[in-house]
Amino acid sequence: MIDAGNTHAGSLESELPFSSLEYRQHQMFPRLSSAEIRSASRYGRPKSFKAGDSIFRTGRIAEGLFVLLRGNVRIYSCDPQGRTTVVTDHHDGHFMAEMAQLTGKPSLVDAIAMTDCETLVLTSDQLRALIIADAQLGEHIMRALILRRLGLIEQGLGPIIVGKGDDPGVVRLQGFLRRNAYPAAVIDAHKDSDAVQLLAGLTSKAEDFPLVFCPDGSVLRAPDEAELATRLGLVPTFSAKQRYDIAIIGAGPAGLAAAVYAASEGLSVVVFDRRAPGGQAGASARIENYLGFPTGISGQALAARAFQQALKFGVHVAIPTAVDRVEGAAGNFLLALSDRQCVRARTVVVASGAVYRKPSVKGFERFEGRGIYYWASPIEARLVSGKDVVLIGGGNSAGQAVVFLANFAKSIRVLIRGHGLEATMSRYLIDRLSALPNVSICARCTLESLEASDGGLERIRVFHHENGSELIETKHLFLFIGADPKTDWLTSMGVRLDERGFVETGPSDARAGAQRFPLETNVPGLFAIGDVRSGAPKRVAAAVGDGAAVVSQIHAWLSRDEARVKVSRGAQ
Repeated sequence: MIDAGNTHAGSLESELPFSSLEYRQHQMFPRLSSAEIRSASRYGRPKSFKAGDSIFRTGRIAEGLFVLLRGNVRIYSCDPQGRTTVVTDHHDGHFMAEMAQLTGKPSLVDAIAMTDCETLVLTSDQLRALIIADAQLGEHIMRALILRRLGLIEQGLGPIIVGKGDDPGVVRLQGFLRRNAYPAAVIDAHKDSDAVQLLAGLTSKAEDFPLVFCPDGSVLRAPDEAELATRLGLVPTFSAKQRYDIAIIGAGPAGLAAAVYAASEGLSVVVFDRRAPGGQAGASARIENYLGFPTGISGQALAARAFQQALKFGVHVAIPTAVDRVEGAAGNFLLALSDRQCVRARTVVVASGAVYRKPSVKGFERFEGRGIYYWASPIEARLVSGKDVVLIGGGNSAGQAVVFLANFAKSIRVLIRGHGLEATMSRYLIDRLSALPNVSICARCTLESLEASDGGLERIRVFHHENGSELIETKHLFLFIGADPKTDWLTSMGVRLDERGFVETGPSDARAGAQRFPLETNVPGLFAIGDVRSGAPKRVAAAVGDGAAVVSQIHAWLSRDEARVKVSRGAQ
């Protein structure tokens, strides 16, 4: 228990620095000027606390952002063993919040009044209104919220995942939380002494792992991503009465771009994604040919920035939430969600991208998560450190993954079907790969079979078109062989697809009265953008362009629909 009368850290078990973010403490914890406080007071309301009062608690949704007008507040976390860790102390002019307070999600830390305090509280909606209205103050607040979340991630606050470090379940949950910018810690149940205390009296059964100790004190046994997200309060509850202007299915570059542009122009927007922001672009270790980033940016970082922009403009985001089907008609669509909720929208934008393509190899599925990976993130990099790795793929995403993994792996063999990389990979990546001493290219190669040991990948058999079969010893196989559209769920609505399953958009014939917008499908009011669209270039920039273009078309569609409704009412 925190002693409100003790303003020192001596009563606590530990106090952690923000490591690489420590030099940005002035940005993480800015002191608001009197003018900035006056600006904030136009949106918030005063609230007082007595010494010892809890201002917000881990696992519970806080009222919003608190501006500390007078007093002293301590931010701390508590682990499942009862040990507390100081995050920071706030004084006059500081504000208490991080990204959870902007999104209306449960808090990741506790805040306690160390003295009597006077505060100004802004709800999530009021905070967004302030950020938009006061650009300079909004910039300071947004930067602080983002940096504070990064600090929590660096400290490993949040849920604790307990299991073997390379267990597929641990890797899957850790990757899910990381891609959703949610802090977590991982403890190896076989090596870490803390695991003994955590597991005491709980379980020793293999099928219970990984265990997840949640911030609210609950323990999950071998949860899937949806169960974990629900427990952490990441999935929102929707009002059956609300009807959004736009429902966007997919939070890749196209979907996020559409969300940002639409919400910034005053449209109400909801975004769904079954896994995490970024889509396939999130798997890119470094994108160096995207306009405006001369030193490059990772796909995950690009997606995170777009996601934060969307939140800033008030986009409602539901991740991980899948849309099972779309019913209804233009102007009044009904989206049935995987958690049995229903959401209404005037228009729908399909930006669901594509699913990873898998090789036709017998027994392939049983190796997924047990030596086969579709991402090259720091999580995978840790697993392959000092190991021999094989990667299949010859596109830009494959090249970016090789460049990243080469910093960790002992060796990387790149297998491609073609004679060379020139037809599929950008020149700058080809040059970079050729300069890496631990990377070799194997042309005209195909995967024949996979072999296991102790349930995990042990070796692969590759067929060389010139030299025949070869057995390669490796426990780590990365696949970057493209993707296929996931559009079968659209067929029940009669959405027209091309021969490969991509969604067709724009006028398909010269019939009078078609009046279909370029990104609109044959179902009025339903649009398709990004990789899922037939004929779309598979580039991040093209997807973002689609997202921007579709918003202007939806504005025109909504205006036309409103005019049609007025005419219909007049006729009655």
